[in-house]
Amino acid sequence: MNKPTRVHAFTDDALADHDAVALAALIRSGELSVQEVEAAAIARIQHVDPFLAATAYTAYATPRRSSNTEAPLYGVPTLVKDNTDVDGMPTNYGTDAFHAKPAARTGRYAQQLMGTGLTVLGKSRTPEFGFNATSEFRSAPPIRNPWNTTRSIGASSGGAAALVATGALPIAHANDGGGSIRIPAAAAGLIGLKPSRGRHRDGELARTMPINIVSEGVLTRTVRDTAAYIAAAEGYWRNPRLAPIGLVEGPARRRLRVGLLLTSVTDAVVDEQTRNAVEHTARLLEAQGHVVEPISMPAADDFGTDFITYWTLLAGVIGGAGRFMFDRSFDTTLLDGLTRGLRRQFTRGGWVKVPGAVRRLRRAAYIYARAFDRHELIVSPVLAHVPPPLGHIGPEVPYDELLNRLQQYIAFTPLQNIAGTPALSLPMGMAEEGVPIGVHLAAAHGDERVLLEVAFALEEQTAWPSLRPSAGECLINGGSDDQGDA
Repeated sequence: MNKPTRVHAFTDDALADHDAVALAALIRSGELSVQEVEAAAIARIQHVDPFLAATAYTAYATPRRSSNTEAPLYGVPTLVKDNTDVDGMPTNYGTDAFHAKPAARTGRYAQQLMGTGLTVLGKSRTPEFGFNATSEFRSAPPIRNPWNTTRSIGASSGGAAALVATGALPIAHANDGGGSIRIPAAAAGLIGLKPSRGRHRDGELARTMPINIVSEGVLTRTVRDTAAYIAAAEGYWRNPRLAPIGLVEGPARRRLRVGLLLTSVTDAVVDEQTRNAVEHTARLLEAQGHVVEPISMPAADDFGTDFITYWTLLAGVIGGAGRFMFDRSFDTTLLDGLTRGLRRQFTRGGWVKVPGAVRRLRRAAYIYARAFDRHELIVSPVLAHVPPPLGHIGPEVPYDELLNRLQQYIAFTPLQNIAGTPALSLPMGMAEEGVPIGVHLAAAHGDERVLLEVAFALEEQTAWPSLRPSAGECLINGGSDDQGDA
């Protein structure tokens, strides 16, 4: 099969060009049926998946519909990431190391997601245990970026990003333990909000971590879909320790103090195209009346090394206890090169560094939180450079070289996972390589509202990059759809 350069699924069917909010309204009014919408989504997924390899499991004959027909997003189709349990569906975590059996029950967060009204049609693919920043695999095809199928889609919510960007779905489940919502959002031209720690119900494994770095969320093409999902999820379950967000419906006119951050926790060099997109966003914020000033990275120099040490702990636990955590068939020899390398580093003496790393990471979280005493918003790159070609950070790159490349790429997103603070990727540019550029907005713990309000304001001024055939010029390095499509 010849692989096209760009892939999309937009067509004149029940989904049309609707976002999740519009689809839910059409279903409520009776203009569309749940069945019509499901059929259109299934057809679109089947159209793009041979090119993108985004699905892990499909349940088209037995979709999991919400029992609450009055839920705000009732009937809107989605996929759940393949690291989250849904009753009757296997959860394989993107690995060859075991053969998953159908889950006996739906996990805590998936219950909340379905409580918003979303219909689950199956599972989206994710790289092995979410460790890598590209959706590539030991023995299976990579998930391809629909903007340029020779480039990485990011990770670890790569399958979700590919399906939303192509228009196969309006919204898809994602989660984020080091950038796994924001990285694929940046690579695919989507809105990707990592909520505050505790904003949504935690997954089962996340609650066992010394530092819970995982936040649950979604990927969307419109800010209002992200805002509507946050409000609907809060309507199903709200953490009493966090102030409610409610439904954010547009920009606020308050003046913010904004920190402009172009230095990273790993001293990665930010490429020119990414820097241009971030600085352009800063100028837009200034034009809106906000006060923008440069700041330095509010974290210690050893943060990057300590975060990798924390990764080795997680890989060590998975490798050592996989038979008990997942399935008795768990075989460590079938783990990919990155997971094996992290586990090896842990078992060969790296474990002694974990307590000190955890202490320093907690201190880094405190220092980062204090940065919001002076600024309500921090704007930075999501990624230090544009999404690389497939293979550049694939799991079979030699371990030491792969870690070096990852630190030069995912240099801005892990800090918010350690701190538990919210952050948002917005599609604010287009690279010469034909892939979007994400810009990162970060706020204090519990202040998702300010991120959504600023995102609405930027959306009003900006034509987001889009794979729709009628898409016009993009914001930075204008691009048109003049390459082979599917």
